[in-house]
Amino acid sequence: MLRIAVVGSGPSGVYAAQTLVQQREVPGIRVDVFDRLPAPYGLVRYGVAPDHEKIKSLQGSLRTVLEDERIRFLGNVEVGGDALSTARLLELYHAVVYCVGAARDRMLGIPGEDLAGVHSATAFVSWYSGHPDAAAEAFGLPGVDAAIVVGAGNVAVDVTRILARGVPELAPTDMPQPALGALGASGVRAIHMVARRGPSQGKFTTKELRELGTLPGVDALADPAELALDPAYADPGAALPAVNRRNVEVLRGWAAAPASGGDRRIALRFFLRPVEVLGGPDGRVTGMRFERTAPDGLGGVTGTGVYEDVPAQLVLRSVGYQGVPLDGLPFDERRGTVPHAAGRVLREGRASVGEYVAGWIKRGPTGVIGTNRPCAKETASSLLQDAGALARRDRERDPLEALREAGLRPVRWPGWLAIETAEAELGRSLGRRSVKIPDWEGLLAAAGGTD
Repeated sequence: MLRIAVVGSGPSGVYAAQTLVQQREVPGIRVDVFDRLPAPYGLVRYGVAPDHEKIKSLQGSLRTVLEDERIRFLGNVEVGGDALSTARLLELYHAVVYCVGAARDRMLGIPGEDLAGVHSATAFVSWYSGHPDAAAEAFGLPGVDAAIVVGAGNVAVDVTRILARGVPELAPTDMPQPALGALGASGVRAIHMVARRGPSQGKFTTKELRELGTLPGVDALADPAELALDPAYADPGAALPAVNRRNVEVLRGWAAAPASGGDRRIALRFFLRPVEVLGGPDGRVTGMRFERTAPDGLGGVTGTGVYEDVPAQLVLRSVGYQGVPLDGLPFDERRGTVPHAAGRVLREGRASVGEYVAGWIKRGPTGVIGTNRPCAKETASSLLQDAGALARRDRERDPLEALREAGLRPVRWPGWLAIETAEAELGRSLGRRSVKIPDWEGLLAAAGGTD
């Protein structure tokens, strides 16, 4: 029997575990799925916007996999620290598959980025999603009249939408009560979502973009003059991918539509490159300075020397993620990934049989949730090809015994189910549906202790 450890219980980790136990070539595989958090599902629980319930419903299919009797969930266990090093984990299992994602957000690298009121979109998402590591703060929302979101991807669209939504639309979600209260007390009336390139190059999907134009009491605006700077926008017959072409059509409709008189507005701005965050004498952000850009004819943009200041009391940067090194594993700092060949970890250019990667730590922060399935299958296929060599390793002892001896107390699947029950009860007490418990103490208490 092969014992496999999968580190990370998000989609890539769950898909890897599913592939391993469902294949028929190597019988008797057992998989332990580790997570640093006491709750499973990774970014599906803590990254998908709470008002996108259709996407969040993917938890149901992930749940079915984790309930397989050949798979064991071990939450509240951090791999790579003193208690459980990567080397020790490999001593306990025939093989380890790392599916640890990309936890660090990219910086803008401009003056003023350290001012109070400047945050990553990642931190904002974690806060309203109830991640237990999120800072217990309200991002100063009651004192914010205008916010700037820097970026043109779906995460930027998500945080823009959440800032613009009212409590009646958010109350039916599982958003933690403190975040819901802070957003309800928010003074935000204007949100500027800013991109350095043109509308035809946006990374958002059409469904998410279109949703911004349907929010109650919100005007979605686009400046026709800015849109016209994009050669592909001016030419409806331009050879664009289908998604980009549909995005352009949505923005063309916004530019032509009269304002509805809503009390909040979202302005999508294009061809503006951030050059400085502006601040007041109290050390808080007061706005951002942008340089107008223009297409360079090569798919990029160049600066024009024309600047514009946009007032704001909150800045959220959403310019991508980066992988984080894990102690004991090789790491490519430039790519933000672990070097690999078809999922096999490479050490000094040679495959390390028994160590594998899948998901963002393998390929970088690209693709959608579904992209993780073929990625995980490729890695699982490599592992199965190595099964003969892996089986020769002596791993008879149940690793759970060694974890307990090291002082680790995993949250097992019944503990997670107890958290679910506690969140449902919390929601009922607040007159809502299930509401997330947003802190470590509350989660562990709800789990009824640890294993």
